[in-house]
Amino acid sequence: MYNRPEQVLEKYELEIKSTSKCREGYLCETNQGPKILKEYLGSRERAAFLMEMLDFLWEHGVNVERIVPTGENEPIALHEEETRYLLTDAIPGAECDTRNRNDMITAVHALAKLHNVAEQYENEVPEFVKTSRDSLLLLYEKHNRELNKVKNYVRNRKKKNDFESLFSGCYGAFMDKAFRVTELLQQTEPQEESFGFCHGEFNQHNVIFSRRGTAIVYFDHFSYHIRVSDLANFIRKMMEKNNWNRELGMALILAYHQERKLSDQEMRYLYIYLAYPEKFWKVANHYYNSHKAWISERNIEKLQKVIAQEESRTQFLESLFSFRVESCILR
Repeated sequence: MYNRPEQVLEKYELEIKSTSKCREGYLCETNQGPKILKEYLGSRERAAFLMEMLDFLWEHGVNVERIVPTGENEPIALHEEETRYLLTDAIPGAECDTRNRNDMITAVHALAKLHNVAEQYENEVPEFVKTSRDSLLLLYEKHNRELNKVKNYVRNRKKKNDFESLFSGCYGAFMDKAFRVTELLQQTEPQEESFGFCHGEFNQHNVIFSRRGTAIVYFDHFSYHIRVSDLANFIRKMMEKNNWNRELGMALILAYHQERKLSDQEMRYLYIYLAYPEKFWKVANHYYNSHKAWISERNIEKLQKVIAQEESRTQFLESLFSFRVESCILR
């Protein structure tokens, strides 16, 4: 009796040598190289567009994973008309090392190249990949409400645990920063040139150093959005891993700028993305939505780390606020 991956793989014109479970789904050794079979939650139209875009990027010199079509030239395979699957290239190699400066710089260069090439796409952009112009503002307002819920919950607790005591002591300072960033965003009128195709989840895990060069994978969150959101997401991840090292942060921005010039508004958006206390919200929201019958020491450690890094983060943001990249300056 066939199991599910074997049944799905029958829809492809490939010789399957072996399959094994992996983080993304199933790693498949085939006569056309390694592939990854994974569940897909989007529409057929979105998958078709993503396949087209990845082919476009590949043909214009960007090293990306590609979607393998079925024998009927479909971007997705259905299992008994229910679960949808994508089959993509598996690119062997090492992930970007967050302790290796050269790795991080190279990753940012690769991101800028991806943005440059995607900007050359001339066909119409479908509505289903576009995000609304106020999506970031709506997100931050939602985060603010969620932080307020956590505050109210903790305040009403008669006997606070260690996490809640720690949260209570720093909530005011972090919330003040969240409100100020939200206000700055409200005063920022989005310009069309700030929007473009984005990877959607650009981090160290999705940059692979392979035999064929620096590759970018996992485009499941691909969208048409504020372009520097990719850069901001990567820088925030790297800075959290390196105690918000100011010199590293500036080097990453300049590396991107060398490949793709940052406009005044993009610098402003970059500041807004990095200035919002994202990690504080993430840790607090995770605690609020978790089972609280027992307290995870990991949650306490994460919050302690956020607090410990805040001075370095503030110093970096103060530098970024007045940072000039050639003629570009945040105003």
